Amino acid sequence: MHNAAFTALGLNWRYLAFEVDPKNLRAAIEGARVMGFTGLNLTVPHKLLAVDMVDALDESAKKWGAVNTIKFEPAPDGRIRTLGFNTDAEGLAVSLEQDLGIELAGSKVLLLGAGGAGRTAALKFAEEGVTELFLVNRTPSKAEAIAGEIMARYPNVQVAVGYPENKIDLVVNASSLGLKAGDASPLDEKQFPLAHTRAVYDMIYRPAETRLLAAAKAAGCKTANGLGMLLWQGARAFVIWTGQSAPVDIMRRALEQNIYGH
Repeated sequence: MHNAAFTALGLNWRYLAFEVDPKNLRAAIEGARVMGFTGLNLTVPHKLLAVDMVDALDESAKKWGAVNTIKFEPAPDGRIRTLGFNTDAEGLAVSLEQDLGIELAGSKVLLLGAGGAGRTAALKFAEEGVTELFLVNRTPSKAEAIAGEIMARYPNVQVAVGYPENKIDLVVNASSLGLKAGDASPLDEKQFPLAHTRAVYDMIYRPAETRLLAAAKAAGCKTANGLGMLLWQGARAFVIWTGQSAPVDIMRRALEQNIYGH
C-alpha cells in the first residue's frame, strides 16, 4: 500500500520489509537512522521493545505504551533523532466506524485477547467512552491486569473479566486464533451466543473470513476483518513520514490486490 501511495504522489521512495531478531532491534533502528531512512514500521514483537529504544515518544506511543511507527528527523543539534508513534489504536477506531458504522462512545464491547494488540484496543475503547467492556483471555491474569489499568485510568468505564450476560454492541477479536486454517474460534458460544451482538470485528485479515466471522455472518451479525485497521494505521504512518495526505483509496486497492488477489 505504501509503494502504491508513493508512486501515486510521485515520491522517489521505497517501502521494504526486513526480518529482524528482537535482540538485534536496537541495532536495526540505529542502522536505519545512519543510512538515512525516513521511517520504519514495527510489528510484533518489536512494538513494546521499541518504547525504550527511541529518543522521544509521541503522545500516542506514551498513551498506548507501544511503538509501531518511527520517524527519523533532524534535531536542533544537527543529529538525526528517532520519534516513536502508535497508529494502531487510531486505525482500529477509524476502521470500526468506517467498516461497521460503530460509534464506540456509549457502546458495550466484548474484547477477545489480552496481548499487545488487545491491551491497545482495550485502552482505546476506554478512552473513546465505551460504557461497558468485557475482557476474555486464555490466561485470565493478563485480562485482569488490563482491567486494573482501565479502572485506574478510566474510572467511568465499567470493565469486567469474562463474558457478558446480556446483549452487547460489538465483539472484537484481538487474539491470534483464526490465523491458521484449523484454529478454533476465539469465542466460546456456549458462554456467549453470537445472536447477542450486532457486530463482530476480527483484527485478522488473512484469511479474509475466519471461523469467527463466518459464524457471526451466519448469526446475522454485521462483520468486518482487520484490513481496514491495517489500511488506516498505514495511512496515518504515511502522513507522519511524508507530511502529505494519504491516497487512501489507492492504498486500499493495493492491499486488496496483494492480500486477496482482486
